[in-house]
Amino acid sequence: MQDRNKRLDGRIVLVTGAAGGIGAQIARQAAAEGARVIVSDVRRDDGQKLVDELGAPARFVEHDVGDEDAWDRLAELCKAEGGAGGLVNNAGIFDPRPIAKTDVAFFERNMRINVLGTFLGFRFIEQAATPSGASVVNLSSFAGLRGTKGIAYTASKWAVRGMSRTAAVELAPRNIRVNSIHPAFINTPILEAMTPENFEMRRKSIPLGRAGTVGDVADLVMFLLSDESAFITGAETAIDGGLSA
Repeated sequence: MQDRNKRLDGRIVLVTGAAGGIGAQIARQAAAEGARVIVSDVRRDDGQKLVDELGAPARFVEHDVGDEDAWDRLAELCKAEGGAGGLVNNAGIFDPRPIAKTDVAFFERNMRINVLGTFLGFRFIEQAATPSGASVVNLSSFAGLRGTKGIAYTASKWAVRGMSRTAAVELAPRNIRVNSIHPAFINTPILEAMTPENFEMRRKSIPLGRAGTVGDVADLVMFLLSDESAFITGAETAIDGGLSA
């Protein structure tokens, strides 16, 4: 029996890069809100472990976001089950190399995963959305709001931001909403790799005085996936403890 108190009750929600970190928490909270979650990742073991934790009707799909055919197969799967109600384009790589250490192959890898993967997500949702529409949340970054270290990564996140605006306008007639979020200083393994001194210096730069959590990000994603944000599309939301202010 469906629970109408759950914000994503019965909706198919695809979360890319969901085998760990922010993506895994988004998948957990979407499942808790009643979604039929598709956990998408290239990491089969970690992805299946998460699905085992979530239980039915969550499922794992091994999925390279740069592979157009893989997206088409996902679209057919979702259409056969009534259509997708949500997409979270979370998959991405973060390796902020300086210009001198950025070769063409590395730059193109950033574009393939972070940019092409998001673009193909738009193609997917255009095919697979439910007749009543869908919500797309794209994970850009604080780096998509201002210049920062890592030219390839920063370029890719600005591209995600710009594509989100275009897609919001183009897909609005189908009631497909598209929003981007821009996290910074979120407590993931990237922060755990910092020295205590560097972590403390970064923490002091955050007006709210703490690192964000994966739950903070997932809470925002749940709002944007749900009908609570029904009149919000094309928005760019920083989730950075006030850093961008």
